[in-house]
Amino acid sequence: MDQQKIGTRCVQAGYTPGNGEPRQIPIIQSTTFKYDTSEDMGKLFDLEASGYFYTRLQNPTNDHVAAKIAALEGGCAAMLTSSGQAANFFALFNICEYGSHIVASSSIYGGTFNLIAVTMAKMGIEVTFVSPDASDEELDAAFKDNTRAVFGETIANPALTVLDIEKFANAAHRHGVPLVVDNTFPTPVNCRPIEWGADIVTHSTTKYMDGHGAAVGGAIVDSGKFDWMAHADKFPGLTQPDDSYHGIVYAEKFGQEGAFITKCTAQLMRDFGCIQSPQNAFLLNLGLESLHVRMPKHVENGLAVAKFLQEQPQVEKVSYPGLESDKYYELAKKYLPNGGCGVVSFELKGGRAAAESFMKKLKLAAIETHVADARTCCLNPATSTHRQLTDEQLEAAGIPAGLVRMSCGLEDKEDLIADIKNALS
Repeated sequence: MDQQKIGTRCVQAGYTPGNGEPRQIPIIQSTTFKYDTSEDMGKLFDLEASGYFYTRLQNPTNDHVAAKIAALEGGCAAMLTSSGQAANFFALFNICEYGSHIVASSSIYGGTFNLIAVTMAKMGIEVTFVSPDASDEELDAAFKDNTRAVFGETIANPALTVLDIEKFANAAHRHGVPLVVDNTFPTPVNCRPIEWGADIVTHSTTKYMDGHGAAVGGAIVDSGKFDWMAHADKFPGLTQPDDSYHGIVYAEKFGQEGAFITKCTAQLMRDFGCIQSPQNAFLLNLGLESLHVRMPKHVENGLAVAKFLQEQPQVEKVSYPGLESDKYYELAKKYLPNGGCGVVSFELKGGRAAAESFMKKLKLAAIETHVADARTCCLNPATSTHRQLTDEQLEAAGIPAGLVRMSCGLEDKEDLIADIKNALS
């Protein structure tokens, strides 16, 4: 599988049916699993044997789909969660605890910003936000003795800044902590952060991976490359005995490639229960099978719309890393040589009022709290996804009040441009 192209992995990875078995991944829509003896089940609870006993922790349908996503990202193990928010929380909380510190890019999705800055702060985990354009010196200055992770988004939602993954990975590794990258927008079809030094990759599978607005979900992929034992004092949850599992030391028992996802499942999924339903995992897999075909069309439409908007007098600014005039064009050429995604962010002259007036007049593009779908949709982040942020925080995140985030779907690009042209007029 390692030698196969990404398109083949989208279709084939994660599940190989045996003779006479279902060709499509079966939906194991069962909460529980039957065993002949208590001893057999006990081995599962002791993590002495692999298998299934309760879908809150693991389910065969989910595991097949997670294995496909791991293969797409070039990781060693993966797990599904109920949403992208749950994936980011689990990925960070699996290595952070009360008294820990996170370094995060300031240019991230508003929901994730709130998760880290507000909710995790209530759990005793502090954060320092840094500009995605920070120098090595500025990055180094953000670290503390209690820093346990670095976080960023490959392409930020909705500012569309491109993360210099190598720079952030090198900074994380200089300080002995992993880099966690949310790769939702490019998907592994257009970028694989692990190849650039990321240690953990997360996804809101609700977006392009599903691609049809059918199922909310998330995923976490472990590269298996971060040496937890080499930094044992920083990550006691992985390197010291877990009393809730008979003193198991995850990094010893499951090794560098199995420790992170096993702990995340055995502890966090056990206690928080943010499992993706098998039915949603099945729908996600249908989306994954065409991901490599859909992403180039999203990129084609995104670039065409961005180029059109750039020429319109009503538009103050267009952000799309595929434009040669974009601040992140050179980084995009490095990390996203086949293009990034179909999302275009642009600022209309006239601020919030102009954005609302423009969106009302659209016929094809629907106003939705959604993005990365087969159908074109748009929203004004300042009045929706990022409305909890102050004007100062909005500015820091690169999201002016008049910004419109348009997610270009799979329609004909000429029709999308005609719809936008009509709304602008």
